[in-house]
Amino acid sequence: MSVCADPSYLPYSNRAGEGFENKIAGAVAKLLGEPVDYTWASYRGHGGFPQFLSSTLDARKCDVVISIPYGSREELTTRPYYVSSYVFVFSKNKNYNITTMDSPVLKRVKIGFERETPAEEALKVRGLIPGSVVGFDVAADNSESPATMLNALKEGQIDVLITWQPAIGGFLRAYPEFEVVPVPNERTLGAPEQYAFPMSMGVRTGNDALKLRLDEVIEKHQSELRSILADSGVMLFLSGPGSQ
Repeated sequence: MSVCADPSYLPYSNRAGEGFENKIAGAVAKLLGEPVDYTWASYRGHGGFPQFLSSTLDARKCDVVISIPYGSREELTTRPYYVSSYVFVFSKNKNYNITTMDSPVLKRVKIGFERETPAEEALKVRGLIPGSVVGFDVAADNSESPATMLNALKEGQIDVLITWQPAIGGFLRAYPEFEVVPVPNERTLGAPEQYAFPMSMGVRTGNDALKLRLDEVIEKHQSELRSILADSGVMLFLSGPGSQ
């Protein structure tokens, strides 16, 4: 199985095969009776993930991307194999009552967030940007680990972190003092706000035969794939279309 992946972006993937996407790729390839053949390219930097897809999958340098939002308009997506969410992360001893983006405490604390994500848009809509906030460029900076955000929280540089849970799941075991609360999908300010996303594997548009093979593996071995994710610290939340 020919897979496109980032060579240095834990907890997702790296050349040593330590990321949860590496482990999912290995399991799926084994179930298909094939070895994994990687094409390495960064998700981050100029053009971000769309540029990564353009220069790898669309350029026919590989056939599969392990994680892409279900129903993406950029590629053909399989049935979802997991659903996760953006989360609030904060110290348990703070006893913050944070359940939604509209929780009053968010107006009183310093918030850390990942730039160019639904979290940033939500803070802007609520007038919290500009304000007492700290933006992290993890998805754009090859030198910055998602663990940087957790360290900033531990060191008191921020009070609450809002980020995609799979980005930090692999590091959270080192921070047992942190509370993790999913951000609920909302519609309190007009347009729907989505924070939980079904994640699929992506193949090139037109490669329906490979999509069907992957769909069959996902359907028959859902519990095995979810076990890999759970062991990697990825929290699973809502059910998504086709995920049952």
